[in-house]
Amino acid sequence: MASLPRLLTLSAAAAGGAVLATQALKAHRAQQVREVRSHEDRRRPRVLLAGGGYIGLYAALNVRKQLGRDDVELVVVDTNPYMTYQPFLPEAAAGSIEPRHVVTSLRHELRNTTVLTGTITGINHADRTATVDSGSGESYELSYDELVVGLGSVARTLPIPGLAEFGIGFKYIEEAIALRNQVLGKLAEAASTWDAERRRRMLTFVFVGGGFAGIEALGEVEDMARAATKDYDSINPEDLRFVLVEGMHRILPEVGEELGGYALEQLRERGVEIDLGTFLESCVDGHIKLSDGQEFESDTVVWTAGVKPNPVLQDTDLPLDERGRVRANAFLQVVDDEGTVVHNAWAAGDCAAVPDLSGTKTPDGMCAPTAQHSVRQGRHLGRNLVRVMRGDSPQEYVHANVGTVASLGLYKGVAQIAGQKFRGPVAWFMHRSYHVFAMPTMERRVRILTDWTTAVFFRRELVPLGALQNPRAAWERAAGRHTSDRDPATALTKPGGVAVGGDSAE
Repeated sequence: MASLPRLLTLSAAAAGGAVLATQALKAHRAQQVREVRSHEDRRRPRVLLAGGGYIGLYAALNVRKQLGRDDVELVVVDTNPYMTYQPFLPEAAAGSIEPRHVVTSLRHELRNTTVLTGTITGINHADRTATVDSGSGESYELSYDELVVGLGSVARTLPIPGLAEFGIGFKYIEEAIALRNQVLGKLAEAASTWDAERRRRMLTFVFVGGGFAGIEALGEVEDMARAATKDYDSINPEDLRFVLVEGMHRILPEVGEELGGYALEQLRERGVEIDLGTFLESCVDGHIKLSDGQEFESDTVVWTAGVKPNPVLQDTDLPLDERGRVRANAFLQVVDDEGTVVHNAWAAGDCAAVPDLSGTKTPDGMCAPTAQHSVRQGRHLGRNLVRVMRGDSPQEYVHANVGTVASLGLYKGVAQIAGQKFRGPVAWFMHRSYHVFAMPTMERRVRILTDWTTAVFFRRELVPLGALQNPRAAWERAAGRHTSDRDPATALTKPGGVAVGGDSAE
């Protein structure tokens, strides 16, 4: 029989061995867990959202509502780190809304999502890779498992002499700000010149395109400019000349002939010259030539004559239709010419040809390129993507257009809701109400409502900040003056030299 001390020693050794065995087992299990997690991370599907506009933002938001970061990796690639709500661009240009409130930060809103700032320059879906240009000279390839194409559209320009050099678009928030500064800046310049011809040129503003973008931009900016003349003793509202050039024989075809005619009458009563069935032939150096024979001078040409799918789609292996849009079915899946689904590829928005199943009569049977469709398609695509990843069947996108609304300036507008037509302040209120609730995130809605509430008690800001387009101009002038001060040979000839300037920098 073993002694008590020996039994205690054996017991302790056994206990120690058990502890060591337990620790070894735990370590082994932990290693297995790490390997499994590492394997899961490698096999976690990556969804590439090409474009951070309506489609990219809303699709990502709806995926994240149902799937966490451990379930799927989301990567959004866009040239800008924000989404622009384009229906509010006219009000941003007119100063009714703070421009920063019209955009939504992708990084702030898309939690647990990778946002890359860059331009997609090509897509090879066969290899599941996309080429991204970072904008700093670096280009790299990004692999993916699922592709969501939401690259949107760009301005549809024409080879009109002078247009590329002299015109300005109206599709991005930067362009809205630039147009606002351009118009208010020209008023300030015109009030400071004695040259009658230069003054007329500065106070002439040309808008090309009579669709939603053109009419709303014209209506809001014209309303703002005439209000701004109250601050000038030498400029009257009738001194301003606004010209609309439209190739069709009507404006706002989206709201119907009756409301389009009403908008036409309202703008003409406000002094806007509307040339229907007319085309811009040239605008070289601000010399405007129209197809009806008119010729005049203008410092401002705004181009809003339509959009086209993002041209980068031509550098992909995705099936495109005759207009350059990605072919898609009603489930928002990419399909080839025969209607066969291209696996792991989705498309929606302005760059996609999505069948309109609502019964709305469109020229090609596809959904119109509107913000209303894009917002809803983005949400629907996100839900369908989750369904497919879970092994369920996707659902068709069907959305009957609830109506159309358009602003013609402060307290002015037209609207057609559920077959009913509205005009004036009621339509303007409907326009604001619809779009503020369609604006993504509660924060942005509150900020916009605050802007509007403040405008009830105070006038909108009408100060031009044209230097924003060239913020280094003052610095360059100062640097040039500093150089001329040290060079007596050029001091009499260079603007800013001591001989012709005022105070010295030294």
